[in-house]
Amino acid sequence: MQDSLPPKPAFSRPKPPEKPKVEKFEWHDEGISTLVRVIILVWSGAILTLNYVSVPGLPQKQIDPTFIASVFTSTLVSFGVDTGKKKKEDKDDKDQSKNDK
Repeated sequence: MQDSLPPKPAFSRPKPPEKPKVEKFEWHDEGISTLVRVIILVWSGAILTLNYVSVPGLPQKQIDPTFIASVFTSTLVSFGVDTGKKKKEDKDDKDQSKNDK
């Protein structure tokens, strides 16, 4: 008699819904990234300023500011500040205003 009965299904608990994995230190990583960019921005701005301004007690050294200016500009761009000139757009606007007349 016992052989003819189908086996009982094994009891299984329903799995709890999985929680999405949250990055624990995401705010921390972004804060450090922003802090490093601000430090680089201040450093490059200070070097550029000291290149053009004489401070009493500090000897003024003339250096080529090209590299420091590129670091300064690229750091500004990383914050979303666009410092480039838009000559092409200005020319297009002038051409359109001439054609409208």
